[in-house]
Amino acid sequence: MIVFGSNLKKGTKTDADGIVGNKCNQNLWVYTADCMPIFFADKRTRNVATLHCGRKGLEKKIIKNLVKIFDNLGTSRDNLLVAIGPAISKEHYLVDKMTLKEFYRKAENKNITVNLTKAEKDLYFSDSNRFKENNLNKLDLKRTAFRQLLNENIPNTNIEISNLCTYKLKNEFNSWRRSKTYSRQWNFICS
Repeated sequence: MIVFGSNLKKGTKTDADGIVGNKCNQNLWVYTADCMPIFFADKRTRNVATLHCGRKGLEKKIIKNLVKIFDNLGTSRDNLLVAIGPAISKEHYLVDKMTLKEFYRKAENKNITVNLTKAEKDLYFSDSNRFKENNLNKLDLKRTAFRQLLNENIPNTNIEISNLCTYKLKNEFNSWRRSKTYSRQWNFICS
């Protein structure tokens, strides 16, 4: 679910995977561990949004749903800036074959028509990124989010992706998959 910050009442709790700031001077916070905090900002209107996005969110196309909200707010794709924050890396996100197959069936769209350099295509679209390790498969959430953003015609030059892994960096981040902790990171964006 994606909610508007202006519709939330002070002192109440609302469970959602996305929040849109549609008024000036709003601070939006998202609570993550291994999932991605994804931040959106319209550089013209200064509207901002943030998503808590993991495997299930990507399968449900939460990015597409948020971009539709920005469309309704009058945002041009050229003005939409996106940042994907620290999250679990593909090296540490291992899933069984059936989960991987279902994920790519639901989350991927192969009809991306974007002008990328050869190096970018090799980095983000190479199937060599998928291989087995102890009967488990590496799942690349950040790469899939990038591909979904490209599918929404957001220019690749407007997308930044953190290479920090919440699982690997034990002293910097909390990770459910690493230690089963309920501790999380708070991430925020301001309009």
